Amino acid sequence: MTLQVSVSGLDIPDSVRGPLSEDDVAGRLVGKDATLWGPDAESEASIRLGWLDLPATSRELVARLADLRAELAGEGLDRIVLCGMGGSSLAPEVICRTAGVPLIVLDTTDPGQVAAAMSDLDRTVVVVSSKSGGTVETDSQRRAFIAAFAEAGLDDKEIGRRFVVVTDPGSPLSETAAAMGARAVFLADPNVGGRYSALSAFGLVPSALAGADVGALLDQAEELAGTLAEPGNPALELGVALGAGFRAGRDKLALADAGSGITGFGDWAEQLIAESTGKEGRGILPVVLESVDAPGAAGSDVLLAVIGSGGPGTGPSVTVDGPLGAQFLGWEYATAVAGRVLGINPFDQPNVTESKENTQRILGEGLPDEQPAATIGAIEIRGSGGVLDGVDLSSHDGVVLAVDALLASVPPRGYLAVMAYLDREADASAENLRSALARRGEHAVTFGWGPRFLHSTGQYHKGGPQVGAFLQVTGVVAEDLAVPDQPYSFATLQAAQAGGDRKALADRDRPLLHLHLTDRAAGLGQLLSALA
Repeated sequence: MTLQVSVSGLDIPDSVRGPLSEDDVAGRLVGKDATLWGPDAESEASIRLGWLDLPATSRELVARLADLRAELAGEGLDRIVLCGMGGSSLAPEVICRTAGVPLIVLDTTDPGQVAAAMSDLDRTVVVVSSKSGGTVETDSQRRAFIAAFAEAGLDDKEIGRRFVVVTDPGSPLSETAAAMGARAVFLADPNVGGRYSALSAFGLVPSALAGADVGALLDQAEELAGTLAEPGNPALELGVALGAGFRAGRDKLALADAGSGITGFGDWAEQLIAESTGKEGRGILPVVLESVDAPGAAGSDVLLAVIGSGGPGTGPSVTVDGPLGAQFLGWEYATAVAGRVLGINPFDQPNVTESKENTQRILGEGLPDEQPAATIGAIEIRGSGGVLDGVDLSSHDGVVLAVDALLASVPPRGYLAVMAYLDREADASAENLRSALARRGEHAVTFGWGPRFLHSTGQYHKGGPQVGAFLQVTGVVAEDLAVPDQPYSFATLQAAQAGGDRKALADRDRPLLHLHLTDRAAGLGQLLSALA
């Protein structure tokens, strides 16, 4: 079965479909016509369309990866840890969760989560995955694993053999891999952007080493690829629906699973759509839901996207059914088409570097001294953008009053983004904040783990429509972890990333509530109870 797309309750006007048909967008996209998105995007698009070829060009990886997996298993190395961010980690996580094979994904700077991943080292192989080769999170994790292997008694040569590297040709990481004697280096197609890289070495290498059948993924994608030049192909219809929804004012795309058999697909699609479309003051905001009837599945500015065969929701919706390989390629194609309808370049990310630069500045100058406006139980309360003006924080209900003030600050057609700089394993209950806050207000509510979301929705937060309000949740670190050969620890890096993002939002005068948990478990329990 290949991709099947059906649209319900959404009018698709000729003003959307007509120009796509008249300009033969389907055929020109498959032909890698870089002029599709206008002259300003042409230079970037010309080096970002290699993803269209991946169902065929990634074939050579399958046998090589099978051999490497067998080699590792023969040495008793059967535990795979992936160090990567954004497009380098989200696709492998979906692939492995769907296949039911274990993969430890490190896309964090939380010291507790990083330390927890450094267990069972006698059977561990680390995949270090970075397109640029300079991702600070990934480099820090690599350094920490080298130190852990050394502490476990491995010599330099043995340590190098515990690493597999995925990067672009000529990146600093490719040079580092050679210097450390990495067991294998996979150089990905440089004409594929990170968020379009699911079917490239970035998606396939860690997944295959963990035990997923990546050849089947390519088979599924290749079946769809053969239809993509045709008018009315399913991926084009999905792109048309996304564009028509945006034109109709439905610029929130609620993503929910209904019987697809795919696990965690919304997190991958969220990054693809938010980072591709959220720029120049417009964009489509993906909202990952817990189910098709979760809070946020309907609304005047919402288009529901159902992944699977579960059928449409109560409002305008698009249902996308099909196997994972076809879903990856189909959504990439549809996002490129939606970029054409929105009139933006779907391949750049002009605002992603801002928070990174703020982080580096804070690491150089030191963490700012920000005193709380109040401390209630295990929660310190801070705010900016006027969100706490007039709020009485002296009562035991101060946390709820602060949160309700933040919700009240969301403008019409706006959204609330929850940004949790915590341990997504040990502090997993933080994800419940999304539905709890969505029930309290009328606006879309998103949830992101920091710093992971900086590589996805972070672009939309800064480059998209400035109608967001923001809840940042941080927590005290019980036990820090050094970043070897760097003047900062993981806790300091995590705090600097949170501070850098607050600075980027404050510079835009966005309402932001910062809740710092002086005890993570107690603080999350207190917050969720208060919102119940």
